Amino acid sequence: MTHIAVIGAGQAGASLVAKLRNSGFEGDITLIGAEDALPYQRPPLSKAYLLGEMQLERLFLRPESFYAEHNITLRLGTRVDAIDPQRQDIIIGDEVIAYDQLALTTGSKPRHLPASVGGDLKGVHVVRDLRDVDEMAPEVRQGARALIVGGGYIGLEAAAVCAKRGVAVTLVEMSDRILQRVAAPETSAYFRALHSDNGVDIREGVGLDHLQGDAGRVQRAVLSDGSTLEVDFVVVGVGITPACDLAEAAGLAIDNGIRTDELGRTSDPLIWAAGDCASFPYKGQRIRLESVPNAIDQAEIVAQNMLGAAKTYVATPWFWSDQYDVKLQIAGLNSGYDTVVTRRGEGAATSFWYYIGEQLVAVDAMNDPRAYMVAKRLIEAGKTADKTVVANPEADLKPLLKA
Repeated sequence: MTHIAVIGAGQAGASLVAKLRNSGFEGDITLIGAEDALPYQRPPLSKAYLLGEMQLERLFLRPESFYAEHNITLRLGTRVDAIDPQRQDIIIGDEVIAYDQLALTTGSKPRHLPASVGGDLKGVHVVRDLRDVDEMAPEVRQGARALIVGGGYIGLEAAAVCAKRGVAVTLVEMSDRILQRVAAPETSAYFRALHSDNGVDIREGVGLDHLQGDAGRVQRAVLSDGSTLEVDFVVVGVGITPACDLAEAAGLAIDNGIRTDELGRTSDPLIWAAGDCASFPYKGQRIRLESVPNAIDQAEIVAQNMLGAAKTYVATPWFWSDQYDVKLQIAGLNSGYDTVVTRRGEGAATSFWYYIGEQLVAVDAMNDPRAYMVAKRLIEAGKTADKTVVANPEADLKPLLKA
């Protein structure tokens, strides 16, 4: 009987094993996860779950009974020590698990502040998994003082949740503007104003120098401009890195993540990768996508390819972020853009359309699902949108789809 093992029990891993069964695979499946909890969705962790609006059970992607009914062996709370590709073995302590094919869906891990600047003090948090959020939840209370380090989407979402709970929030971003790495100045300005209107003190071009504490708990922050802040807790949102330590130690090719081909196969023909940890070919370049849609879509393609389908994974990048009453929807990749066209929709709806020359490559849409859907369909079809039409708030966008 063929045995397929999957290391990493997040969104990608759970999607992959379900697709294996749905595709008719009748062999043994083992899903191994380091966390004790059943595979769960991460986006609500730092929003609805942290706010107490979503219970733990609603986070789970599937009930425990699903895995039993589909004869999927769950190994939760289990850390893999090593992979031996030559022997086709997974090593867990003194235990050895043989596999016929292996999928790595190990995801990503947050960057932490080093201990040298106070990153090991109590009250300093990252936002990545269930344990992180459970530890932080009691801190997010009316009247508390928080420092958010990092002005990317992780930091901004944390700032929004804290502000909604009555926390006095200061956010520092060492770059010239928030979202500088991922968005146009127009999008940065939009979210800077949104957070300022909600009482968040945003300081751009200012980083954290170090944290100070008493009895092992953080009490104040010294910033790069010499100013100090009294703080009750700190949230660190300075990015994530692909979790590819196991793959690298096993001798697999690494290239901003676990390097795969267009099928999802790694440099070892019996090992595959999907989700945040995997880099793959895309339009003549190599990318890695940190998103739920990519984790699901790529994992399902890999599952089929493990069974011989030989399907090329064609990514359709899209993302979202919820902050206060604003839903940001992003389609495409804006790298290399040279022009941004602003479209004002009805009410507070706004979208920013990214172009390289005359070619539409991405869109950021705030509370404007209609503009987002049109732009997303155009980008996926390789079409563009006339800039004058996009900029005209009175113009109907739907005819662009027929052009």
